[in-house]
Amino acid sequence: MDFNVKKLASDAGVFFTRAVQFTEEKLGQAEKTELDPHLENLITRADGTKNWTEKILRQTEVLLQPNPIDHTGARIEEYIYDKLDKKLPSKATNAELLGQYMLEAANDFGPVTPYGSTLITVGEYQKRLGGAEREFLHTSATTFLTPLRNFLEGDWRTISKERRLLENRRLDLDICKARLKKAKQAEAKAASEHELRVAQTEFDRQAEVTRLLLEGISSTHLNHLRCLHDFAEAQATYYAQCHHYMQDLQRELNRCANAVGAPLPPAAVCPNPVSSAFLSGQSSPGATVSTSSGQRPSTLAMEQTQLPVTGARKAKVLYDYDAHDSSELSLLADELITVYTVPGMDPDWLIGERGNEKGKVPVTYLELLS
Repeated sequence: MDFNVKKLASDAGVFFTRAVQFTEEKLGQAEKTELDPHLENLITRADGTKNWTEKILRQTEVLLQPNPIDHTGARIEEYIYDKLDKKLPSKATNAELLGQYMLEAANDFGPVTPYGSTLITVGEYQKRLGGAEREFLHTSATTFLTPLRNFLEGDWRTISKERRLLENRRLDLDICKARLKKAKQAEAKAASEHELRVAQTEFDRQAEVTRLLLEGISSTHLNHLRCLHDFAEAQATYYAQCHHYMQDLQRELNRCANAVGAPLPPAAVCPNPVSSAFLSGQSSPGATVSTSSGQRPSTLAMEQTQLPVTGARKAKVLYDYDAHDSSELSLLADELITVYTVPGMDPDWLIGERGNEKGKVPVTYLELLS
């Protein structure tokens, strides 16, 4: 094997000279050429982008796959397949496995028995929940995790390489400046001035290349912004699907319980659907119910009053209250009404009853009587 001994020795000499210059700068024994303030700001912004992207990527992976060494070895397997440039085979989620176990147990216990038939119902919905989760994980990995990872493993590596090259060009420039100061003879000064001009040109050229790359961070932010929107949309879709499935499951369980004449215990009743005001960031307790549940407020109010009643008692109205929609009950100050709660209801609200009228009423407008 041929070795270019002269080039090897030259490279070693350059490395040693740069190391000496760097050390003297740290010790305050040599001058250091400062970068352009704009370039310094771009470098600071790029470093922040890289650090926060790493943290967001890492925490998103933890959110989507909390335990990297579960029964499927999911994240480790992902890494291996990614390095082999092969597609990761589809794996069943925990909810899908739970659903499958429930279906198998139902066959063992007897699918026509109350327990067996309920296992079948719950198991089917667990498999649907697992399917929704698998779709969410796939969408999130494609639209959010992959672009962030590509930036760190692609663009950022290029930027880091050019920044290291810029640092070397700066060290070479400062070495030439130091040589020029030490040169005493005319010939030595002329040679040092020539080396300084060459070093300055290379430094300026590399600074421009690095600046252009760092300014591309703005495009990276725009790309990651789009990816963030896609991730939030996928997450919202997933939670809406889960909510829809659980509402359907609750209706199925209620229907099965009514068919056998055995009402469900209060703890088995699902909480009220999330209001659209909550989803949009509003905090008004009287806001209308989200359309994702497919229920109108009047229907919700009727379903709430059909749930098991807990602790009915009298209450005195302290202030007038105008209902915001048909699920609420308007109040007049000093009147007496009957109030009670239902399982899963917001603690800031009660069900109020006045004759044949029923609806939600805010607790803060009432004085509960013993």
